[in-house]
Amino acid sequence: MYRRWPTMQNLVIAAAESRIGPLTGPDMGDFRAELRAVLAARMEAYRQPGIDRLLAGVIGAAAADGVVREAFHAYTQRVMSQTRHVLERGLARGDVRPDADLAAATTLVASSLVFRIVAEQRMPDEALVESVTDLIGTAVGVQ
Repeated sequence: MYRRWPTMQNLVIAAAESRIGPLTGPDMGDFRAELRAVLAARMEAYRQPGIDRLLAGVIGAAAADGVVREAFHAYTQRVMSQTRHVLERGLARGDVRPDADLAAATTLVASSLVFRIVAEQRMPDEALVESVTDLIGTAVGVQ
């Protein structure tokens, strides 16, 4: 095991990336529609059997003594990249306010689903997707 993955953290991250996979989102011409699509795709990925334990394992491995924080940071950046891309595309189109904190919005989008599944121990659902889309849309969107 440690020949391929030098640490437990690397193993858990590789498992998460393998099971959950990357997200892609088409340019739909509206950041809210794109955000909803990203959230819905992530929700479906997180509803797979065992993903709750896998995500808890990723978080636990990130907090373990002696881990390399850069590996976890790189993983979270990959996970959040599609959301950030959606917000940046919205900014370029004028859908997102120029003064919006895109880093905070990206974190809120990603953490909402993970917190629901790991901490609340409930599956994310369409209502959560709609709520997060509306909340982020209101927070960063051009009114």
